[in-house]
Amino acid sequence: MVKLRVAELLKQKHKSKYWFINQMGSEHQYISKLLKNETKSISFDTIDKICHILDVEPKDLIYYRKEDKNNEQNLKWI
Repeated sequence: MVKLRVAELLKQKHKSKYWFINQMGSEHQYISKLLKNETKSISFDTIDKICHILDVEPKDLIYYRKEDKNNEQNLKWI
């Protein structure tokens, strides 16, 4: 499963959710879903904007979680 690390990156950079919403200039509800990983899709434009705002690369923003045969979850960075 592909997930976003937006909330974790905000915490690392000591930035609030409200600061991020303001920087994104998007609807509060959409940004809240991004932060909670409840969104079903994300555009390249949005990824670009997030990377610019947080000064990160896409590889820092996205991770892939895969379950192995024993149902243990492994974290794999893209």
